[in-house]
Amino acid sequence: MAWSWQYLTAEGVVVAELPDTSMATEFPSQSDAETWIGQVWQTLLDAGIEQVLLLEEDRIVYGPMGLRPE
Repeated sequence: MAWSWQYLTAEGVVVAELPDTSMATEFPSQSDAETWIGQVWQTLLDAGIEQVLLLEEDRIVYGPMGLRPE
Protein backbone atom coordinates (compact mmCIF):
# COMPACT_ATOMS: atom_id res chain seq x y z
CA MET A 1 0.00 0.00 0.00
CA ALA A 2 1.24 3.47 -0.84
CA TRP A 3 0.70 6.45 1.40
CA SER A 4 0.74 9.99 0.07
CA TRP A 5 -0.29 13.54 0.82
CA GLN A 6 -2.63 15.72 -1.17
CA TYR A 7 -1.77 19.41 -0.90
CA LEU A 8 -4.39 22.17 -0.69
CA THR A 9 -4.56 25.95 -0.59
CA ALA A 10 -6.44 27.70 2.22
CA GLU A 11 -9.53 27.62 -0.02
CA GLY A 12 -9.24 23.85 -0.50
CA VAL A 13 -7.91 23.97 -4.08
CA VAL A 14 -5.57 21.07 -4.88
CA VAL A 15 -1.93 22.07 -5.45
CA ALA A 16 -0.54 19.70 -8.07
CA GLU A 17 3.12 20.74 -8.00
CA LEU A 18 5.31 20.68 -4.93
CA PRO A 19 7.73 23.56 -4.36
CA ASP A 20 10.75 21.25 -4.68
CA THR A 21 10.62 18.40 -7.18
CA SER A 22 13.00 16.33 -5.04
CA MET A 23 10.38 16.05 -2.28
CA ALA A 24 9.01 12.58 -1.65
CA THR A 25 5.55 11.87 -3.01
CA GLU A 26 4.87 8.28 -1.84
CA PHE A 27 5.69 6.54 1.40
CA PRO A 28 5.73 2.87 2.44
CA SER A 29 3.85 3.50 5.70
CA GLN A 30 1.61 6.00 7.47
CA SER A 31 4.38 6.61 9.99
CA ASP A 32 6.87 7.51 7.24
CA ALA A 33 4.37 9.92 5.67
CA GLU A 34 3.64 11.60 9.00
CA THR A 35 7.32 11.88 9.90
CA TRP A 36 8.03 13.50 6.53
CA ILE A 37 5.21 16.07 6.84
CA GLY A 38 6.55 16.92 10.30
CA GLN A 39 9.91 17.73 8.74
CA VAL A 40 8.76 19.75 5.71
CA TRP A 41 5.54 21.48 6.80
CA GLN A 42 7.20 24.91 6.97
CA THR A 43 8.58 24.58 3.42
CA LEU A 44 5.12 23.62 2.18
CA LEU A 45 3.50 26.50 4.05
CA ASP A 46 6.03 28.95 2.60
CA ALA A 47 5.06 27.68 -0.88
CA GLY A 48 1.37 28.47 -0.32
CA ILE A 49 0.20 25.03 0.77
CA GLU A 50 -2.06 25.56 3.77
CA GLN A 51 -3.68 22.14 4.25
CA VAL A 52 -2.98 18.48 3.57
CA LEU A 53 -4.94 15.25 3.27
CA LEU A 54 -3.34 11.90 4.08
CA LEU A 55 -4.23 9.23 1.52
CA GLU A 56 -3.79 5.46 1.57
CA GLU A 57 -3.97 4.63 -2.13
CA ASP A 58 -7.15 6.58 -3.07
CA ARG A 59 -8.78 6.54 0.39
CA ILE A 60 -8.68 9.66 2.57
CA VAL A 61 -7.30 8.63 5.97
CA TYR A 62 -7.64 12.10 7.52
CA GLY A 63 -7.70 15.75 6.71
CA PRO A 64 -7.81 18.37 5.66
CA MET A 65 -5.23 19.21 8.29
CA GLY A 66 -3.99 22.78 8.50
CA LEU A 67 -0.24 23.40 8.50
CA ARG A 68 -0.33 26.63 10.50
CA PRO A 69 0.40 26.28 14.22
CA GLU A 70 -2.70 27.08 16.26
